[in-house]
Amino acid sequence: MNYLITIIGPTAIGKTSLSIALAQHFNCDIISCDSRQFYKEMTIGTAVPSDEELIAAKHHFIQNKSIFENYSVGDFENEAIAKLDELFLKNNIQIMVGGSGLFVDAVLKGFDDFPEIKDTVREQLNADFELFGIDYLQNKLKELDNDFFQKLYCENPQTLQNPQRMKRFIEVCLGTGKPYSSFIGQKKNERNFTPILIGIEANREVIYERINQRVDNMINQGLVAEAERLYPNRALNTLQTVGYRELFDYFDSNIEDSRLLGNAIEEIKKNTRRFAKRQLTWFKRTENAIWFDYLTDRKKIIKHINQHIKS
Repeated sequence: MNYLITIIGPTAIGKTSLSIALAQHFNCDIISCDSRQFYKEMTIGTAVPSDEELIAAKHHFIQNKSIFENYSVGDFENEAIAKLDELFLKNNIQIMVGGSGLFVDAVLKGFDDFPEIKDTVREQLNADFELFGIDYLQNKLKELDNDFFQKLYCENPQTLQNPQRMKRFIEVCLGTGKPYSSFIGQKKNERNFTPILIGIEANREVIYERINQRVDNMINQGLVAEAERLYPNRALNTLQTVGYRELFDYFDSNIEDSRLLGNAIEEIKKNTRRFAKRQLTWFKRTENAIWFDYLTDRKKIIKHINQHIKS
């Protein structure tokens, strides 16, 4: 039997270091499902594992795409499952880690089949978008499927800025007369592994302090310069994310003022803290996850995993 050890938890909690320790113990690879770390142009602001960490354990899906490519969660599901099939031939234990709950679910559960939608529905929606913009799409989805809207807001808020994805959600609602979320979970996707879900947590003050420290480290490592290089492409959906968006707003001011930069950095910290809160809300609903404090001795976590494998 194959086992996929899946490490979940909020940003900056220590998932990467734990995943490397487990990969070394079980002599296996790591599948990354952090949706921001896929892109090779984004390094500092996405907390990509360091060169030393990448050497310490074999990682997959780290900086393997470009921000100019269209890459969906469905694409990731197909590629990750194919890679796992390959890895399980070498070792029946593998590891997946990341803070993107939608991408975790894609691998563990898969996505669903949706009915065909008439072209007239799509054409009208395209026309409405041209007239009223992204705000119209957001309000329409909230009206037609508020549960799904809130789920996106909690886990993947940049999707709410993606017109193509938003139009797809809404056209399903309009074309079927049913919420988009009503089609989720109907299809039974077969998986050739058993997931072992490990959650890592800490009290709110610890999480917030770790986030603040991480942002300070990113600034010291050159995040402002990295964001400046990406600024000409700021309209791309992949760049509508915490750490870059706040600095883009700072560049928009055209004023080199340390106070304005300081405000932008504080906004990054604040928005990252909000993101971590949404991550926890999402992951705490994950069935069969066992949660450990971030300071838990790794031997205890390994013992839990071994017990699960033997049972």
